[in-house]
Amino acid sequence: MASVWTVAKQELLTTLRDRRTLTSSILIPLLLIPLFTVGLPLLLSTLLGGQAQTRQTVGVVGKLPDALRNQLTLDSKTEKGVRLVSVTDPTAAVQKGDVDAALRATTPLPSEAGKSGTLQLFYKVGNLKAESGAASKVRSVVQTYNKDLVSKKLAELKLSPALLTPIALSTVNASNAVEASSGQLAFIIPFFMLQFILAGATAAATDSTAGERERGTLEALLATPAPRSTVLMGKLVATTLTGLLAAAFSVIGLSLSAPLALLLTPAGQSASQSAIQQAFGGSLALGPAGFGAVLLAAASVALLLSAALLTLSLFARSVKEAQTYIAPLTILIILPAVMLQYADFLKTGAGLYAAPLIGSMLVILDTVKGALSGPHLLLSLGGNVLAAGALTLLATRLFGREGVAFKK
Repeated sequence: MASVWTVAKQELLTTLRDRRTLTSSILIPLLLIPLFTVGLPLLLSTLLGGQAQTRQTVGVVGKLPDALRNQLTLDSKTEKGVRLVSVTDPTAAVQKGDVDAALRATTPLPSEAGKSGTLQLFYKVGNLKAESGAASKVRSVVQTYNKDLVSKKLAELKLSPALLTPIALSTVNASNAVEASSGQLAFIIPFFMLQFILAGATAAATDSTAGERERGTLEALLATPAPRSTVLMGKLVATTLTGLLAAAFSVIGLSLSAPLALLLTPAGQSASQSAIQQAFGGSLALGPAGFGAVLLAAASVALLLSAALLTLSLFARSVKEAQTYIAPLTILIILPAVMLQYADFLKTGAGLYAAPLIGSMLVILDTVKGALSGPHLLLSLGGNVLAAGALTLLATRLFGREGVAFKK
């Protein structure tokens, strides 16, 4: 065991001298998760708020009722109105950028309920600026205008507005506090964490195998009295610890999200701005048990990925070649992570939680949604440890072969 730690210590010292390793293992995990869960939604909500306080230009073809024109141009406490200009071709005006949106009254528009008319709205569908700005304001004003006409008509007939809505539907959020705060994009969190672990462990794995072979120092190391299995275990320990470092700082970055959200979120956010922050999980808050479960899952992933990285790197003559072999591992992480966005539709049984890597992603996702299950956590840990053991055994056999150890 002492020999293993001696090799591991030497490998760690070599790895920690590399600034790129420190950046990928510490700085990026620490900054990127809070940046995604807090910074990005704050930026988007600021942009949306800017659209609300900007007076967009809307082209008009035909005649609009005076009351509707006044409502379109009227400023409110939360947003500014639009500026109306006459245009001849609404489609061309929008495409050229002369106006943000355009309205065309194909028939005379009513000024009282009981009559009908058609008002066409022209804008670049799918354009976020147009959707959140001019188009959103026009829709809101037209909806309010219609309600006002109906309310006046009902008042004339001495009827209650409740006549139009016999049943009032009220939505109650049945999610627990943690699930409600995790957001719809919570599936990104396990993807980020596994990518950080992979990035942190890759540098150590490739440098300690293919890198040493490329520099010509691997042969000298294997010539020492220490058994090759001991040398390999030392390299595995060093690679795993580097991956664990990335995992730990990923969890720290995750824990910083909620305090940073409280500190940086401005008061008086609109409903749409709060919804954006909620979708990204900017208000995510986990308890000690949740953070412990995430850390355990991440640690088992670090062990598994380290064993896989070492095994693949043994076949490479150089670091560049090793990175080519390792590239498919990224795909193995991306594909399940993409499927996690549909996790609510999946029937997740014990077999899926026991699957290496996939089970850990599910456990992390369950944890950030407040649905942590002890048996599922144990299954994912067991699956990762067993897979890591099998890969370590394979790497030991390969390392014992002269053709692999001294590959030229």
